[in-house]
This record gives sequence, C-alpha cells and structure tokens, in this order.
Amino acid sequence: MSQQGPVLIVSAAAKPPFAAVLDETKLFPVVVTDWNEAGRAIEQVKPAAIIAAAEGTDFTALAALAKRAAARAPYLPLIAVDPATTLPDTAIAFFQRKGLPDRLIARLNASLRVRALHATVMRRLVPPAPIALSDIDPVGEATTLLIGRGGAYPTLSVALGERAGVVGALSIEAAAKHLSSRDIDGIVLAEGFTPRVMDAFLTVLTEDVRFRPLPVLVASGELTPRYDLPNLEIVTAGPSRIADIALPMIRQHAFEARLGRMLRAIDAKGLIDARTGLLTKVAFDRDFATAVYQTAERGGSLSVARFTFDDTHPRAQFDGARIISRLMRQADFGAVHDDRSLIVVFTGTDLRNAHAITRRLASVMRHTHHGRRDVRAEPAVAVATLQPGDSATSLLARLTQMPERAAS
Repeated sequence: MSQQGPVLIVSAAAKPPFAAVLDETKLFPVVVTDWNEAGRAIEQVKPAAIIAAAEGTDFTALAALAKRAAARAPYLPLIAVDPATTLPDTAIAFFQRKGLPDRLIARLNASLRVRALHATVMRRLVPPAPIALSDIDPVGEATTLLIGRGGAYPTLSVALGERAGVVGALSIEAAAKHLSSRDIDGIVLAEGFTPRVMDAFLTVLTEDVRFRPLPVLVASGELTPRYDLPNLEIVTAGPSRIADIALPMIRQHAFEARLGRMLRAIDAKGLIDARTGLLTKVAFDRDFATAVYQTAERGGSLSVARFTFDDTHPRAQFDGARIISRLMRQADFGAVHDDRSLIVVFTGTDLRNAHAITRRLASVMRHTHHGRRDVRAEPAVAVATLQPGDSATSLLARLTQMPERAAS
C-alpha cells in the first residue's frame, strides 16, 4: 500500500492503546489530536485516514467528525473504535479483540484501497470534478445479502431494507447462488446456523478473492474473528444495532463499486453507463445498428429481448441492469431503454436460445424478500429475432409492440 498521508488519531486520552499497533507496523506516520482540535487537525495534517477512539464519545461529536471527513475528496475513511453510540452514516465501526491486533491494520488498508481508487478516478475525470462521498451517497444502490432463519430475520430485513436493497437467503446454498449472480455490497449472517456451518461459510469467503473485501457482519457470539476478512465484525446485538454497524461498511463497499464502474466508463471513453455497467443509449444504438447490418450481410441469427419493470418498484430496473451487466455473455450487449425497460441484444442466437437465456436472467432478477418472491420486482419479457428485410429500427419497433409476458 503506497503511503497516502498520515493517519490522524482522535482521542480524549493522550494516546489510546490501539495507536501502538500502528506504531509497530511503521507503515503510517501517526498524528494524535483531541476531539476539540480534530477539525483543525484535518485541515493542517491532511490525513489519509482518521481513527477515532469512540468508546466514550457521544453521537454529536462523532457525527460532526464524520461530516467533515465525508465532505473531503479523495475519500477520507473514518474508523470508530469501540463505539457505544449510534453510528453516523459514514463512520465504520471497529471492535477491538484481545490477541488480534492485525485486524485494525487490515481494516485500515481496505479503506485506503478505496481512497486510492477514488484518487485515480478523480485524476482521470475530464473535465475534473471533485466527487466526495457526501455528494454521491451510493447506499441507495447497494445490495445487502441477509442470511438467516431466526425470529430476528424479518426485523433485520426491515432495518437494512429501509436504506439499502436486501436479498434474503434462508440457507447457505441460496446465499452462495446470490453471491455468484449478483453484485453484493455486504453480508449479514443472522441466527439459525450452527457454528460449524458459519465457520465453513466464512472460510469459503476468505479463500475467494472476489468476496474477501466484502463487509461481513455475523450476529453470533459463538465465533471469533480469526478469518482473513478485513471487514468482518462479529457482534451480538439487536437488529437495529446490527443494521447501524453494517450500513456504513456497506456504503463504503457500494462507493468502491461505483468508483470501479466509473473507471471502466472512463476506459470505455464514456460508452459505458457508470451506474449500471451497461452501454449508454448512444453506444447501444450504434452497436445495435452495426450488429443488425453485419448479421443481415453475413447470415446467422440475432435476437433481442426487452425486460420491462413495474415503475412502482423503482430499484427493480437498476438491480436488473446490474444483474444483466454481470451475467450476460461477452458477445452480448444491453442498455437502459427508457424509464421502465432494458434491452439486451444476443448476437449469434436464435429465438429458442434467446428465450432460454432470458428465462435464466429473469429468474435471477426475482428479488427474494423474507425468502418469498416479490412479484412486483419481476420483469415482463418480450423477445424478437432478426428476420429477412429487418433493419435495426424495424426489429426494435416490433420488439416494443410485442405483447409482454411474465418471465416464467
């Protein structure tokens, strides 16, 4: 990790015990300040991260510090050590454990990677535009994977779902499916599983580089956080406290994911929509016209599908776009078509195979909530295939006039 600036420790005491962990690593210059001087220290020191000894601190002081940090660009992470109060939206909780001093360094490094990515995006944006976490709060586009079977599960689902999207899983097997098919920004592992099952699940997350950075909150006192997961917390608490601790970490991951898509959009010279990962409308229209022309000239097949969402369920279209962006084949492409629909082009695909692919995509879009299907979140689907004499315009017109059916 390249050094990005000092770490500012904010503490009521002279130097809190966790500062020794940072001193030992010699990775970071450390500056200690008290709560009254924190604002001035941020301006003077220009830290790369803030770690606050939050145990005896009230919400007002922590919220004021969080607001200052969130307004800065590049991202200035704030880690609150042992907070007893409710957490501000952007303060990441860290609970100390005896005998596991490296966890704080791992948590800090994970946050600094987000800062480095943010700095890269800002450097490459033309025209340059400062984007602070407080400017584009990404938690509304985040998806939390909630795994559990106990009595607290519905309450947890509501507590998390008030601020972020929630995908429910009543089993570890269902959770694994969601992890492989969706963009997940955090995992809450609730009650209902044996320590052996939880241990196996956390071990799998540790061993897979795609999932290792995910925030993971385990609501069980039966495990210790000895896993190589930098954003793991094991907390025995009620549903609202668990959501309170999970959401700032989920927000940070969603911010990192958004920055990653922005970088891909910059690399694609603005042809990719940074929010969804699909093509922009202009790029889609151009690629679609080219694909139709080439298929007509050379022979072969091309099919196109339209997924239409219920506009009373505003997140459904966004979630659908992200799922398609993740799961569609490399040769295929898609875009948000209008306020309610997405269009995906399947190159080299006949009508029968296009129906099979759309069924598979639509089945992943079924948003499970409390383990039940939410029919409002399921798209209606129309599929059309290129016919002799078709142009891009006539094929699209036929698709949009077709009767749509529920994706069964």
